[in-house]
Amino acid sequence: MKSPADLRTVLIRQWHNADRRVSRMLAGGDAWPVDIPIGLPSAKDLVSRLDKVKRHVEQWRAVSIGEVLWSERSYRSTATAIRLPTHWRFEGPGQWVRASGDREITSEFDFLSNVLATTDSIFHDVLVRRRSLWRGKTLEAVALASRVAMQLSPGYAEGRPLRLLSLSGHAAEVGPDTKFFERHRRLLTTLLDQRFDGEVSLLGLEAFLNALTESDHWLLLVDLDGGLLPFQKQRVRSSELLERALPCERIIIIENETCQHLLPALPGTIAVLGSGFDLDWTAAGWLRAKQVAYWGDLDTWGLVFLAKVRRSVSHVQPLMMDQATYRQHIEAAVPEPVSAPDELPGDLTESEQSLYTRLRDSKKRLEQEFILPAIVTRKVHAWANG
Repeated sequence: MKSPADLRTVLIRQWHNADRRVSRMLAGGDAWPVDIPIGLPSAKDLVSRLDKVKRHVEQWRAVSIGEVLWSERSYRSTATAIRLPTHWRFEGPGQWVRASGDREITSEFDFLSNVLATTDSIFHDVLVRRRSLWRGKTLEAVALASRVAMQLSPGYAEGRPLRLLSLSGHAAEVGPDTKFFERHRRLLTTLLDQRFDGEVSLLGLEAFLNALTESDHWLLLVDLDGGLLPFQKQRVRSSELLERALPCERIIIIENETCQHLLPALPGTIAVLGSGFDLDWTAAGWLRAKQVAYWGDLDTWGLVFLAKVRRSVSHVQPLMMDQATYRQHIEAAVPEPVSAPDELPGDLTESEQSLYTRLRDSKKRLEQEFILPAIVTRKVHAWANG
């Protein structure tokens, strides 16, 4: 048999369990009432610890939050059945939380209740589940971040820095606050992930919004020649590549780092991996004198990135970004959670535009690392010798 104090400890543990917290706060009437078992005294308790049993009963009679359920129980040591508490019932999350007697939990619950009342339901699960997202923030800041996250969409920034974005209906709140995205970056990214199936974390906030990256982005250089750089692999800031040429004849610009194991050795060649949307450095004049290839995922975003490179380097040669490669690996294609904007990117060839339309309409993508190694080797060598 458990006392009210014992069960308050249970209630506190339940609140700190993310799954339990979500189910109790978001399931509505389907989750309630909730009955927490109190436990019954044993026959031995009635004989040897009768005073304790009496105190137990009195403690439960004094409980004023929720409802205590009682039952008549018969014991051989008693002449008649006795009425004992069996369960502590709660009709809703407010009772459940207040019964814990914990001020911090009550404060969190009150804050969350207000958050749920002022945010879109698509965000409710993650906001209830991950309290660290909003701890230390005001209700107004969380509500505003929610509204902003509902306005943002792929490419929204159109090349502007995040700090200069002015959002319709929130210009007075966000526009002058150049630190808004910086201070609430993690919260905004997480909220956008709920709308766009994790694509924002995958691409990065600036890349997803097509915002100018003002902080340094580090790229991975891989020396495919083996004798061009001091190290086989090293990192360099993208801003430096605008000013300093790489000591090679050929450059392969690659969207992700995950496919580096597929790259063959190649004389006179350096691969630049992990560029994503950070392609402003391709405007460097020294690239015009190099043989340049671009290899991105076979999805709408990869083709957007290819078009961006081609605007700076008109002679860039795409690698494994064609219909034939896609058809050959069609079984490895997976859904593309968030496609690039519907408008066809400029600077794509007719066949590339056709591929873009196919990928956009099918909402499919082929990630670089799933292309067969033999095909990668053959295509890279053919480009180098072309």
